[in-house]
Amino acid sequence: MFLVSSCLCGNKCRYDGSIVDPKSHPTVWDLIQKGQVVPVCPEVLGGLPVPRSPAEISGGTGSSVLEGKARVVNRAGQEVTENYCMGSKRGLVIGLQTGCNAAILKSRSPACGLGLIYDGTFSGNTIEGDGVFAALLKTYGFKVFSEENFGLTNKYGAEGGI
Repeated sequence: MFLVSSCLCGNKCRYDGSIVDPKSHPTVWDLIQKGQVVPVCPEVLGGLPVPRSPAEISGGTGSSVLEGKARVVNRAGQEVTENYCMGSKRGLVIGLQTGCNAAILKSRSPACGLGLIYDGTFSGNTIEGDGVFAALLKTYGFKVFSEENFGLTNKYGAEGGI
């Protein structure tokens, strides 16, 4: 079983209320069809509405947020760090309770981003690092992928999936 960002499953939970067609990511779609997906949205699990003001991590990465060294702020200037931390913890519990040991998460998100996240300036620039949920899952030993790298063969011939 895979934890999967709920927006990648076609659920209306993105910050702007838009829907991602799950068929646009064939490997994720295949897992959905096989019933191997547990959809989660850390932002919604943390009590944030749909739609909501976009948010970015200010002063670091998801790991920094979990350590209390950075915060998550929305475009309106409101701090939503607690929402992101609480939602990520709730998502982790769902993953553990359903027997998941891997996750496929939405790239560049302040919660789900893997490897690259927006830099906190709302300018579209990215920095290296993970979102809050991705960082938390990694600390609990989950294998974490983005929708962009899951199922792809890397330069060493290894699958980006399990």
